[in-house]
Amino acid sequence: MNTPLTWLGRQLARFLAKEVHVHSAVPATPPARLLATLRLGDVLLVEGHSRISSAIKYLTQSTWSHAALYVGDALVGAGKVPAASDHCFIEADTVQGVRGVGISEFAGLHSRICRPVGLSAAECAQVTAFAIARIGSEYDLRNVLDLARYLLPAPPVPQRFRRKLLALGSGDPTRAICSTLIAQAFQSIHYPILPITAIQNDDRPDCPACVKEILIVRHHSLFAPRDFDVSPYFQVVKPTIEAGFDFHALKWGDGNLMTA
Repeated sequence: MNTPLTWLGRQLARFLAKEVHVHSAVPATPPARLLATLRLGDVLLVEGHSRISSAIKYLTQSTWSHAALYVGDALVGAGKVPAASDHCFIEADTVQGVRGVGISEFAGLHSRICRPVGLSAAECAQVTAFAIARIGSEYDLRNVLDLARYLLPAPPVPQRFRRKLLALGSGDPTRAICSTLIAQAFQSIHYPILPITAIQNDDRPDCPACVKEILIVRHHSLFAPRDFDVSPYFQVVKPTIEAGFDFHALKWGDGNLMTA
């Protein structure tokens, strides 16, 4: 249903999605090398250059403002895209909602691959199927309205409250933001990202002092892109090293180049 708030949210989403110039000294990984490294179920984190990226990076105090799930050719197999399509990622876009995109969407952007450890082929398929089933869902426009308030140069938000500000959206299960969508996909198979750990007595007569750790699922709306980077259950994969890096083969020029 179109309401004044929905209309405003869509207009604001288009404004926030506009790219702005961001100087970065970090070189982007060539798309072909990224694709050669990625595996089904990998999470690609991206340092976006849009206005909304600035708000997310401020609130999370992180380089990463966006996350996409690598699904390989699963979109073709599910009949979601034409056979000739290069779409191999699922993301939640502020304007287009949950959709499939190709590697060109992230060309020229600093990125990081985070790989879940220990998943079977069947479990990877479950994760990707969960995300694929949500293609067409809208981006949470209330979340856009909330994030827009934090585009001031130095918003007066205490650090302990910043994570919760990412969860101010409507909570409508048909809507999503990028990290929420991927968190839900992994939680659908009970794979941990950053669970809350509680210590309980082990209740053993032979060991009254023994305790056990109980993992409590963190609500999916509280996840940010950086959580896949800092999670102890995701491996950071660097394409240059995976390709067989050998520093002996580097060609160095003469002298020192000073850069700003």
